[in-house]
Amino acid sequence: MVEDDISLGIVVSDQLRSDGYTVTLCENGSEALRRFQEEAYHLCILDVMLPVKDGFTLARDIRKQNAEIPILFLSARSMTEDKIEGFNAGGDDYLTKPFSAEELQLRVKALLKRVKLQVESPEQKILQIGTYIFDTENFTLKSPSQLITLTKKEAMILRTLYKFKNQLIPRDVILNSVWGQDDYFVGRSLDVFITKLRKYLKEDPSIQITNVHGVGFKFECQE
Repeated sequence: MVEDDISLGIVVSDQLRSDGYTVTLCENGSEALRRFQEEAYHLCILDVMLPVKDGFTLARDIRKQNAEIPILFLSARSMTEDKIEGFNAGGDDYLTKPFSAEELQLRVKALLKRVKLQVESPEQKILQIGTYIFDTENFTLKSPSQLITLTKKEAMILRTLYKFKNQLIPRDVILNSVWGQDDYFVGRSLDVFITKLRKYLKEDPSIQITNVHGVGFKFECQE
């Protein structure tokens, strides 16, 4: 759940918890996107007017990575144009503030019925990447000849690249996953980190990070 009115956020999330749900509460869109990358969720409840990254933009970023997860917008904006924009951004439902606890409960239940809930296996903490062993928790990359300690950003980028291995991943997906934003300055930082990762992984020629100009990167490695 993403709500910058922290009092409302606490009240609603407490209500959802009392209904038996586990809730992660975030106060801005950038923080929410980072948390979305780190954990597995079954439903997103997004306020529209959010600091750093608004709810519509956040929904579009989420949709680039997950086309199935239900998204419910909460907003004081009741104009038809706002609702249309919400659905065009990838939303499944739109609830106008103020709303009752009962109405929220019913909408949440209805959205969750539309997806097949499955207990997902926990994300692997130790990844085999070619001849390297990547410890995602301790930020280490071990090859047959050396042990490299990565920075947190390097580890996050490598984990994102691996998640989309052997397919083209747009630059903005990496930028939003790691920094929570997509602008010129973080884009330049990404290029620097990619260069470093190529250097770290050069012992295994089967691993390639290819730059697709104007689009993104392709992280290729043998299974």
